[in-house]
Amino acid sequence: MQNDKKIKSFKDLDVYQRTYKAAIVVMKKIIPKLPDNEKHDLKDQLSRSCKAIPRLIAEGYAKRHQKHGFQKYLDDAMAECNETVVSVSQCKDIYSKHIDIELCEELIDTYDISGRQLYRLEESCLRRVVDMVKV
Repeated sequence: MQNDKKIKSFKDLDVYQRTYKAAIVVMKKIIPKLPDNEKHDLKDQLSRSCKAIPRLIAEGYAKRHQKHGFQKYLDDAMAECNETVVSVSQCKDIYSKHIDIELCEELIDTYDISGRQLYRLEESCLRRVVDMVKV
C-alpha cells in the first residue's frame, strides 16, 4: 500500500487506526455477547489484549528515537495481536450461538494483517538504525 502522507503522530499510522477501530468493535460487539461465566477469563483477557495494541503503538511511537525503544513496543503489540487472534478464534469456536461468526473472521483477519504491519514497521525501524550506525 503506497501512502505519501507524512507521519506526524502515532494517529497517522495505519496499523494504529486499524487496531483502534478493531478494539472498539471487539468491546462493543463481541465481549458483551459472551456469557457471564467468561467474565474473569475470556472477556477479561480479550478486553485487555485488544485495547493494549493501539496503546503500545502510541507509547512506542513516543520512544521511536531510542535505539530499541519503538521495537520493544512493536514486539509487544505483535504479541497482543496474536493473543487477540486466539481469543477471538475461541469466541467464534466456543460461543458460535452467541457471536457473529463473520465478524469474528473479519477481526481475525484484521489482527493478522495488523501483526504483519507491525512486523514490517519494526523491520523498517531496524533498517534505519543500521543505516544511521553506518554513517
